[in-house]
Amino acid sequence: MKVLVIGGGAREHALCRSLSLDPDVTALYCAPGNAGIAEVAELHPVEALDGDAVARLATELGAELVVVGPEAPLVAGVADSVRAVGIPCFGPSREAAELEGSKAFAKDVMAGANVPTARSYVCTTPAEIDEALDAFGAPYVVKDDGLAAGKGVVVTDDVDEARAHALACDRVVIEEFLDGPEVSLFAITDGTTVVPLQPAQDFKRALDNDEGPNTGGMGAYSPLPWADPKLVDEVMESVLQPTVDELRRRGTPFSGLLYAGLAITSRGVRVIEFNARFGDPETQVVLARLKTPLAGVLLASANGTLDLVPPLKWRDDAAVTVVIASHNYPGTPRTGDPIDGLADVAAQDAPHAFVLHAGTRQDGDAVVSAGGRVLSVTATGKDLSQARERAYTALGRIRLDGSRHRTDIALKAAGA
Repeated sequence: MKVLVIGGGAREHALCRSLSLDPDVTALYCAPGNAGIAEVAELHPVEALDGDAVARLATELGAELVVVGPEAPLVAGVADSVRAVGIPCFGPSREAAELEGSKAFAKDVMAGANVPTARSYVCTTPAEIDEALDAFGAPYVVKDDGLAAGKGVVVTDDVDEARAHALACDRVVIEEFLDGPEVSLFAITDGTTVVPLQPAQDFKRALDNDEGPNTGGMGAYSPLPWADPKLVDEVMESVLQPTVDELRRRGTPFSGLLYAGLAITSRGVRVIEFNARFGDPETQVVLARLKTPLAGVLLASANGTLDLVPPLKWRDDAAVTVVIASHNYPGTPRTGDPIDGLADVAAQDAPHAFVLHAGTRQDGDAVVSAGGRVLSVTATGKDLSQARERAYTALGRIRLDGSRHRTDIALKAAGA
């Protein structure tokens, strides 16, 4: 099978790494890719938001499966363009991707499917904003209705900060605060059958002890030793299957990756948000644990034959990933700084630890930073403690001027 992956972040590097290890994949392409993905896939330039351009490239390459990684191309309808030229595509249609593209649409679907979630108001005027903030009180949860690359949410006790964020959005969802730990659960679906992956937990705040501003994610781990063993079954029954059934009932079937961001509250599981693609950085740890070859599962989702796929197999190993971010992230990051030590990790830490590139590019012989989140250092081990130790040992070999990372990824869980 010839596979084309669209995107250029650490999620896409994780996907490409898994696909490169799949014996059924005979050729692997990525567009536009990055410096790390170039080691496992042939890179091609493309405007990822241009569906016709992506479809043309897939046709020229003879791709038999296209995997759309990021949310923006999905919301722009790139998967529709690929399917229109007769090539199977892993990823929802533009209409179904509104589940991530619009928080208000997602809330409407959840209401129709009777999926448990936070009470919320959709606001478009200053008066509505003030009314909603007053109704819920602190801590305030304010979400930009549209795509914001993981940084459109503010959770704060400061009503002025909450109001300022709300006023900066065209349309905003203000909702009640959900207590309890957060869990990410991915499921692959063809619009009817739903196959859950293993749960993971990510770390959104920029600094240790969950302090600092929200980010796209600073690290993740899997499995969750503290979680109820029945959690996946419960979420399948109360969240994932009802959501897929509701979207099909509405005439907008969802095929691809359905990502449920969950809060395990004192009143039970509640959905914080849905995403329409693999999450970053959770993909890095979930795929590190997946034993079943990936390509056939993604193709079955694209072809509507997921019910014929045998149950997924998982490694017993735990996995931890730690993000190295640029100076000033999540503000305007500094880019163009050289990255040293990548060869040292490959020489001394493989196969238990490896580096997935997020914001990098090749500059002559050097690899330099090219984004806010630069690298995801990922490791596996017999338990979280060993995986964590291996990840941080590998991270210690990498040098990027002014970079930052959290030192407490999976720390509490490893001691659980």
